[in-house]
Amino acid sequence: MNNFVYDIPTRVYFGTGQLVNLGKELKRFGTRVLLVYGGGSIKRTGLYDTIVGEISKAGLELHEFSGIEPNPRHTSVNAGAAICREKNIDVVLAVGGGSVIDASKFICAGRYYNGDIWDFFRDKTTPIERALPLVTILTLAATGSEMDPGAVISNMDTHEKIGRADPKLLPKVSFLDPTLTYTVSKYQTACGSADIFSHISETYFARKDNGLYMLDKFAEGIMKTVIRNAPVAMEDPENYEARANLMWAGSWAINNFIRIDTPNKWSCHPLEHELSAFYDITHGLGLAIVTPRWMRHVLNEETLPMFVRFGVEVWEIDYNLPDMEIALEGIRSLEDFLYKDLGLTSNLTDLGITDEHFEEMAARITKNGPLMGFAPLTKEDCLAIYKACL
Repeated sequence: MNNFVYDIPTRVYFGTGQLVNLGKELKRFGTRVLLVYGGGSIKRTGLYDTIVGEISKAGLELHEFSGIEPNPRHTSVNAGAAICREKNIDVVLAVGGGSVIDASKFICAGRYYNGDIWDFFRDKTTPIERALPLVTILTLAATGSEMDPGAVISNMDTHEKIGRADPKLLPKVSFLDPTLTYTVSKYQTACGSADIFSHISETYFARKDNGLYMLDKFAEGIMKTVIRNAPVAMEDPENYEARANLMWAGSWAINNFIRIDTPNKWSCHPLEHELSAFYDITHGLGLAIVTPRWMRHVLNEETLPMFVRFGVEVWEIDYNLPDMEIALEGIRSLEDFLYKDLGLTSNLTDLGITDEHFEEMAARITKNGPLMGFAPLTKEDCLAIYKACL
């Protein structure tokens, strides 16, 4: 078991009616608020009016920045940061899913940086000296960005999608009201659930018996929570219990708790980020396509024990079966969940994607050597996984 320090200082207001606390929380950080959101869904649902009302009651000055993309662009982040500088913003309020929150994190950092925000991703040694405080209102259970210090930003000019984390980017306060996800479509619920599951499974496999049995069981429990509740939320969108379980599972899947003693060495996310960078596909969908292919590619006698545990503990497969049969049945169970229960597209061909950029994508992932996750992946390994996704 490795040593670790655990510190997640985000204050979470979970449940219905908690937005009555929004004004007082924003006021702790100043008087000038920048409201950041994506499209017009928060206006159609009435959430926008609720937020504006609470901000007005608190006597705060409101500014707005909308139009954040599903895979947030660095150009949008630059524009938001410019507003913060121009209006001398004190606190940023992000309302939406992971894309809005991710963009807002670097809008907060960009307030104190005069260059292109992409500098933080082009060269990760570029220091993040300061960042504005961030408050979030979550409307989609998926990325867990409401309770972690990381963000992923895209540069569509160079076809790059890169993540970076810094403690200064951790939200100060997050409001998690499951009823705000009632209007999320079946497709987005499915993609968000696939994203949550991937966050857990990436860490779960990377742990490799680190010795903290409690965290392994916790990860298995969150995966089973997603398996149980995602189909329910899709069929009964206003099922509070299902929505609440997915929302809380999303936060705990990636808030560093289950990976606190484990190096963050993931495989499926780097593979998917290249797909999103070139083809701008939904992140959760890309993960749903990539993950089972990655599993089949890395399954061998050496990695077999972890797949056996995955099959028995997560999918409740009979432990008396031969080990390889358990492992393969576990992967098939995941495929059934993703492609049948969630109804997600199972291959890239149906999305109109060919192997045109696969060589370049695989080369970029491994430009500094093999991808060192649960099992090392060379350029040839990455290329083979991409081709298996067609």
